Amino acid sequence: MDNTSMLQMVSSLVLILSVSSLASASLKVGFYSSTCPSAEEIVRSTVNKAISDNAGIAAGLIRMHFHDCFVRGCDGSVLLASTPGNPVAERDHFANNPSLRGFEVIEEAKTQLEAACPQTVSCADILAFAARDSALKVGGINYDVPSGRRDGRISIADEVPRNLPAPTSSAHELVSNFSRKGLSADEMVTLSGAHSIGVSHCSAFSKRLYSFNDTVTQDPSMDSSYAETLKSNCPAPPSTTDSTVSLDPSTPIRLDNKYYEGLINHRGLLTSDQTLYTSQTTREMVQSNANNGASWAEKFAKAMVQMGSIEVLTGSDGEIRRRCSLVN
Repeated sequence: MDNTSMLQMVSSLVLILSVSSLASASLKVGFYSSTCPSAEEIVRSTVNKAISDNAGIAAGLIRMHFHDCFVRGCDGSVLLASTPGNPVAERDHFANNPSLRGFEVIEEAKTQLEAACPQTVSCADILAFAARDSALKVGGINYDVPSGRRDGRISIADEVPRNLPAPTSSAHELVSNFSRKGLSADEMVTLSGAHSIGVSHCSAFSKRLYSFNDTVTQDPSMDSSYAETLKSNCPAPPSTTDSTVSLDPSTPIRLDNKYYEGLINHRGLLTSDQTLYTSQTTREMVQSNANNGASWAEKFAKAMVQMGSIEVLTGSDGEIRRRCSLVN
C-alpha cells in the first residue's frame, strides 16, 4: 500500500470514529443539573415505588428502553400511543403489546417533572433514567446516564420487526442485528443478561416444545426436565392459552448472571437465549459471564450506556413532550 492510500485509509477511519462518537458526545452526565436539578431523583423515587409494588416492572422498564433505542434510536418513540392519525404506533405492535410494561411509571414521572420543571426533561431521558434505576433496584447495578436526548415525533408499528431481533433469532442474526446499531457481539451477549428478569409468553417459545422441526418435536438443545416443566404451563396446540413463564426461573426478580448458568445447563427459554451457548461464536462469552458476576455487571452498565446513545436526537431536533404518550 502506498503512502497516499495509507493516508486516505487513516483519514476515513478518523472520520468514521468521529461520526460514530458524535451522538454519544452530545449527551452529558448531569445535563439537567442547572435546569432541573431534581430530575433524576424524581424518576428514581417513582421507579423505586413502582418496583416495590410490583417487582416485574423492573424488567418491563429495562426492556422498554431497549425496544425504544432499537427503533428510530433512543427518542421515546415507543412511548407514543396510537392515534386516529397514526392508528398503529410502535407500542401496539405485537412484539411490544402486551410484553412491554411500565408505561404508567414513565407517565407518572413525567407528570411530576412537568410540575417541577415544565417542558425541560425529555421522555427519552426519563426512560433511560428509569432503566438504570430498575437495574439498581433489582440488581445493584448503578451507572451514570449521559442525558440530553430529545423526543421524536414519529412512531410506526411496521418499523418494529425490521429493527428488533425476534425470539427465534440465531446467534448470527443477533450479532448482525446489534452490529447495525453499533453494538458488538460481546455487548449483545452482555445485554441479553437482562433476561435474568421478566417473563415471556408461551407463544414465543412453544415451537421448541411441540413442533421443533420435521424430525423431532422438542428442541434437542433444551434440557428435557425443563421442557416438561414448561409444558405444564404451556399446553400444546390447538390450545389458545398463552400464559407467561419466567425467563430465568432460578432468580426471576433478581438481575444477575444466573441467566448464563441457565444457558450452560440448556435452560435458555427462547431460541435467542439458548443460541448464545450453542453457537461457537458466542459460547465463550456466555461462559465468561457465568463465571464472573461482578465483571458481567460492570460490562452490563457500560453496554447500557452505549445502547442509550443510539441515534439520539439532541440540540434543536425533536421536541420535549408535555406528555410522553402524545406529541405536542
